[in-house]
Amino acid sequence: MTSDTTQTEPVTSETENETEQLRDLITRARVVLWDFDGPICRLFAGHKAERVAIDLVDWLEGRGLHGLLTEEERESLDPHVVLRAVDRRHPGSDLVAELEERLTQEELRATSSAMPTAYADPLIRTWSAVGSRLAIATNNSPRVVRAYLNSRGLLSCFSPHIYGRTQDLHRLKPDPHCLNRALNAMGAAPTSALMIGDTPSDLVAANSAGVPFLGYARNDRKAKLLREAGATAVVDSLGSVLRGVRAQA
Repeated sequence: MTSDTTQTEPVTSETENETEQLRDLITRARVVLWDFDGPICRLFAGHKAERVAIDLVDWLEGRGLHGLLTEEERESLDPHVVLRAVDRRHPGSDLVAELEERLTQEELRATSSAMPTAYADPLIRTWSAVGSRLAIATNNSPRVVRAYLNSRGLLSCFSPHIYGRTQDLHRLKPDPHCLNRALNAMGAAPTSALMIGDTPSDLVAANSAGVPFLGYARNDRKAKLLREAGATAVVDSLGSVLRGVRAQA
């Protein structure tokens, strides 16, 4: 047996196992819960999230609230980190409501330059056409999700099951609140559903809700984060999922 053969056999076996695992997830799924930013599109592809986070921090500091955030939170470059931090210190306040609305407006602006995830549109249409029920479970504003889906002609595949950010910011993922809302509204058992997400918080939410999870990773860094968090099924392209759904049709 050559060294080349020794090296390639485990890779082939692993690929077959992953293909079988993906096939099993697709076969069992009667309801598919989608995260929005990542699996469906890159919302901030042209309107950078880092810039949005900086603007939110600047807005807070312009109101004399520099001390409201830690240095780490100010430098996170993640608008959701900023929003959560303020909500932890002033839950349910007008300040939080205004900050959340500012983030929503930035997200709405971002929809015009959002980049569709490869194969997402045909996968959504195909899964819907074969009778699966689809829902969105996201930390983004539901207004933003509807605007984007409408622009792609996909809104009817999900509506009315779009569950996004509410004023209860402590219930953003990794809390399973939006997944549970979707399952309850659709009358679906967790084991009959499948969550597609691209972050460890999506995985934690799915595990908490008892929903099987499929990770989507557009690069090696995201795949590593998902696998380190415990994801066992991760794809780098939704093309393989689309092929699997078509094979089951």
